[in-house]
Amino acid sequence: MKTITDFIDAKKEGRKISMVSTYEYWSAVICEEAGIDSILVGDSAGMVIQGLDTTLPVSLEEMIYHAKAVRRGAPNTFVVVDMPFLSYQVSVEDAVKNAGRIMKETGANAVKIEGGEEIAHIIEKLVSAGIPVMGHLGLTPQSVHALGGYKVQGRSEEQQKKIIKDSKILEQVGVFSIVLEAVPSYLAKEITEFVEVPTIGIGAGKYTDGQILVFHDMMGFFDRSPKFVKRYLEGKKLFIQALKEYREEVQTGKFPEQKHIYE
Repeated sequence: MKTITDFIDAKKEGRKISMVSTYEYWSAVICEEAGIDSILVGDSAGMVIQGLDTTLPVSLEEMIYHAKAVRRGAPNTFVVVDMPFLSYQVSVEDAVKNAGRIMKETGANAVKIEGGEEIAHIIEKLVSAGIPVMGHLGLTPQSVHALGGYKVQGRSEEQQKKIIKDSKILEQVGVFSIVLEAVPSYLAKEITEFVEVPTIGIGAGKYTDGQILVFHDMMGFFDRSPKFVKRYLEGKKLFIQALKEYREEVQTGKFPEQKHIYE
């Protein structure tokens, strides 16, 4: 199984890191068999699995539930789990307790926390407690309302300066990696060269140390995808085709055939 040291070594050696965000046993099995470097159990489960508009309603219990399933499906893959909204922002004590629950109950390798300087003291405490932390800057979905929606971040000079400053602060308090979401490619490149920990991009261009996409997006399960998503499969079309074939075979009596029947 990979460790946080493998992330650091990958950056030093120029090896790109592949990450996929997913939430269930079966997709985790597929990711591990495909050799994906790391799985993120994202709080985007609220949108992808539950059909919510944002990640904000997702609970700690739901994240633990999904992370357990993923760990069972990918026992040898480095698994990172999102700490959901208000599971770490209220107090350092809450953050340590909740992150500890995630690590103990799911068998995850690390947690991910959104934000920069304002939550640096929380990350520092988690790291000192032996909990590996992945940072997350740029578009931080838990702050969607404060950001005015799902918009690219870092286009203004003020935003750029803050994200760059935050990246160094996160490195200093001990994160082993930083997700950069929905930022201009040139800014992601600058940050990647600025910090010694690896950067993982999602909508951040090609110059980060790794990339992450949501499993269900890249497999084409939704009609629309964000600009930064490459659809490697048109999964929805294939599933509908298979289900139509099943429906027709049931209606015509073609299924089940003799080989599907117990005597």
